[in-house]
Amino acid sequence: MSYATYAHEGNNRVGRVEKTAAGDRLIPLEGLSELGRDTPAEVLSAATERPEQAVAASEVRLRPVVPHPDKIICVGLNYRAHVGETGRALPGYPVLFTKFAASLIGAHDDILLPAESEQVDYEAELAVVIGRAGRRIPRELAARHILGYTVANDVTMRDYQYKTHQWLQGKAWESSTPLGPYLVTPAEADVSAAGIRTVLGGRKLQESDTSRLIFDVATLIATVSEFTTLLPGDVILTGTPGGVGYRRDPQLFLGDGDEITVEVDGIGSLTNRVRREA
Repeated sequence: MSYATYAHEGNNRVGRVEKTAAGDRLIPLEGLSELGRDTPAEVLSAATERPEQAVAASEVRLRPVVPHPDKIICVGLNYRAHVGETGRALPGYPVLFTKFAASLIGAHDDILLPAESEQVDYEAELAVVIGRAGRRIPRELAARHILGYTVANDVTMRDYQYKTHQWLQGKAWESSTPLGPYLVTPAEADVSAAGIRTVLGGRKLQESDTSRLIFDVATLIATVSEFTTLLPGDVILTGTPGGVGYRRDPQLFLGDGDEITVEVDGIGSLTNRVRREA
């Protein structure tokens, strides 16, 4: 199954996605306003559907799949091609950093270019949403803790990222990180070798598949849960392939009016307009 967090006629809802010939329909789940800490796997699966309140996905605003996660843990340098283009050695332990919930935007919201940055870059990523709390989760049990998968664009302000050896100031800008469009449950998703790509103005800039992750999803869950308790609704961004704009020659950055799409096969697609922040 797939689920969406959305806003319609002034109300925030969670809906199951129903595929039809006329397009996607969202069937709201009673009592649920968003996916997150209060919607672990057992709550989501037991929720009552309200088909009489179904609405076309085209008529709603898709919010970030998880609008208010307790934690957003991101992984850098997790595809060999991306490590290679940076000139770094392969990491022996995942490179981890964080974002804040205020960074997240919906699947079709505008990406804001801050006035302070001239190097706004794209990063297509598979995102994992936690559905069951756990600490020190063994790798072989990690799958039990996954609520589902979605797509992220880890938009990065490179000129701020490299001001210091810590990346926070380049990664956690408000209203910069699309997350969506839907949460796809593990039963419906095969992320062992899912294609992942970025397209900007009809030009394909990134192309890889998730079999090329250096640290796979299970390893990331085990690693992160070693030092912090993973909670329902927590999000892990698993890293981006090679082809980012900062490492191109000449460099390529997002500009006002651009339209950028990131896709993960079997999970979904994000298309966002880019506009300069007022």
